Amino acid sequence: MTTTPPASAPDTVAVLGLGAMGLPMATRLASGLSVRAFDFDPARMALAVERGVDCFESAPDAARGADIVLIAVRNGVQLDSALFGPDGVAEVLRPGSIVILTSTIGADAIPATVERLAGRGVELVDAPLSGGPVRAGQGDLLIVVGASPQALERARPVLDLLASTLTVVGDKPGDGQAMKTVNQLLCGVHIAAAAEALALADALGLDQGKALAALEAGAAGSFMLSNRGPRMLEAYDDDGAEVLSRLDIFVKDLGIVGAATRAAGLPAPVAAAAEQLFLLGQAQGLGAADDSAVIRVVAPGRTF
Repeated sequence: MTTTPPASAPDTVAVLGLGAMGLPMATRLASGLSVRAFDFDPARMALAVERGVDCFESAPDAARGADIVLIAVRNGVQLDSALFGPDGVAEVLRPGSIVILTSTIGADAIPATVERLAGRGVELVDAPLSGGPVRAGQGDLLIVVGASPQALERARPVLDLLASTLTVVGDKPGDGQAMKTVNQLLCGVHIAAAAEALALADALGLDQGKALAALEAGAAGSFMLSNRGPRMLEAYDDDGAEVLSRLDIFVKDLGIVGAATRAAGLPAPVAAAAEQLFLLGQAQGLGAADDSAVIRVVAPGRTF
């Protein structure tokens, strides 16, 4: 994918949040756009500067004058704080500017956010994403979008730099969150199922590497099995697998799934069971570990 933006590209993009996903996204965007960034962690800002991203002392300083503000936070509370808190950026946003929300926070927080931004002449593009930090830096993310056609058109130069697959699922903010909730149900269940399968292979005396290869080649294969499986085989090492997606993220995301299914009156027993595995992992001190460490909840005594 080319890093040359179209002629209608925004003059300036502000990125708020330079965590595991925010930093590679800011770096990717800086390859084709003017990017201003902020994070509360000075170490993350130092890394961004090393990668050619201009960083500022506060979120309002970074967002002031920006055409588009991309927000990468963990939950709805952080979103509200980033926009409307004491150091929030809503006060400095120009009428006609766009806020792109890339985080998975659930649909419940979206309507109030949309209403408050609309009072300032600002539109929200609801664009939760998947793919992990490496793919974020390569512009190879899956992004699902809910936004008005006019807001989406303005946000496209940013989204096209980040996404290899961009799916518009609805014409209003909240639709992206709804679709991402469905996505995370399957992802969480697939990771939990992969953990159980590889733990069973070990318990039956099979070589886990060979078992993983056989499963990937057949009908039981899935993206999550292929992506998380090799890291599950590293979960019992002294340092564990490299943290590419924290276990406690799926505690949050499957919590969103559970709330959505209950609100819809829909039974989801498999998702609920997967959520319990991740909750147990968090309770056992694995929240900051890679989510592949959920295999240690299934088989705590195994040593691959």
